[in-house]
Amino acid sequence: MKTVLFFTIGILFGIILYMSEVASWFRIYEMFQFDSFHMYGVIGTAVFLGVIIVFIIKKFKIKSILDSAPIAIPNKEKGWKRYLFGGIIFGSGWAISGACPGPMFSLLGAGFLPILIVIVSATLGTFFYGFIQHKLPH
Repeated sequence: MKTVLFFTIGILFGIILYMSEVASWFRIYEMFQFDSFHMYGVIGTAVFLGVIIVFIIKKFKIKSILDSAPIAIPNKEKGWKRYLFGGIIFGSGWAISGACPGPMFSLLGAGFLPILIVIVSATLGTFFYGFIQHKLPH
């Protein structure tokens, strides 16, 4: 039953991403060229809402709807280097491919088959990171 719920939420999320043009390569290109506020507005809204929702979850100790267990949000490690380098790698991949990990599957569902190259590359990059993770400074 959980699987059906997660797939339903994922499909709805993909539809929202596609309909709001967040999955559009042209919108992503506009963002990196500083020609449009659209993507910055969407990302800024998501960050703002995320901060508020995490605050509410921590403040009121909200429980999961799936198993009634408290939602645990661990504190982040201090240090800015890991976030800087991770952001540079993530942003570079985003700029080169024109696709963030969220909309990749939305684009595939919309019939843009060249996104398969990006999906395969992202999957291989994830496996490669898992392979060398123990050798990296964390």
